Amino acid sequence: MTPAEMENRIVRYGDLIPCKTAFIDAHTPGSDQKENFTIIGGGVSESVDQHVHINDTPGFNIGAAGQPPKCRNSLHIHTTAEVFFVLKGRWRFFWGRWGDAGEVTLDEGDIINIPTDIFRGFENIGIDYGMIMAVLGGDDAGGGVTWAPQVIQDAAEHGLILGENGKLYDTKQEAKLPEGVKPMRVLSDAELAKIAEPATLDVIPRHVARYLDLMGLAGKLPVKVIGFDAILPDKPGFDVEFITRGSLKNTSISIDHSVVLMPMRGYWKLSYDGGSSTLNPGDTCLLPASFTHRLQPSMTGEASLYRVVSNDDPAGPTWTGK
Repeated sequence: MTPAEMENRIVRYGDLIPCKTAFIDAHTPGSDQKENFTIIGGGVSESVDQHVHINDTPGFNIGAAGQPPKCRNSLHIHTTAEVFFVLKGRWRFFWGRWGDAGEVTLDEGDIINIPTDIFRGFENIGIDYGMIMAVLGGDDAGGGVTWAPQVIQDAAEHGLILGENGKLYDTKQEAKLPEGVKPMRVLSDAELAKIAEPATLDVIPRHVARYLDLMGLAGKLPVKVIGFDAILPDKPGFDVEFITRGSLKNTSISIDHSVVLMPMRGYWKLSYDGGSSTLNPGDTCLLPASFTHRLQPSMTGEASLYRVVSNDDPAGPTWTGK
């Protein structure tokens, strides 16, 4: 593979193209300034304006959310895995029917594997523009989002209607639901009563890992963060590993499954037959299965990276009630 061919597999942080109308709350005050990025795969955007950087999916999707301070993403449910790590800023993740069942604050480098089938939201509580990187389970993540009833109601009051076809219609722009398309169905009281409301202490031990802890654990070997035998045990359809300068051997490797490299800190040299490329914090790189490569920090100082690897597990539920 030539460096030019590899470049087509790398989405640079500085080249990310945002969509500001990706979701139903795009006009709702408090949520109307967020930016959605679809990096690998179609993601979960409800807007025809969403730019997709790499259409191919390795068994999961990669996306990102960028938000200014005090901006939030409204409460919704995913039926497949949703994993975030904080690239920039300080974020509060909250969950429950009204967002008050539990919460956790994450700083840069922290990672959360949000349980499926619970309402969740998040907001930037830092002082600058923040960015969180996301891994979504399955090749097709577009059909797995359900909004809390109040989110749909608030959106309608501000001109946005979500059709049962998953598309948004802006009544402020005189758009109407097409003939034969009904508004997205709102969950009934009976359905809402069945949705879990885990407390903070039920979620944090099995679903949150702190960056400083991972740095300490990754002294000589990569840390298995999410997976069957990981520190956050789960089978979401992919594995997540944490890598530092000291946890890599100076040898070439080949992994049987597709790999996505997501640098957190430092600059990383990716060497392969045909050349080499440099990966920067915020970049996303998709490597094909069984691709021989070598990864090394290219400069001194702190260096860390999340490696996401596809596997043969189905993208199933993550909330066990424990």
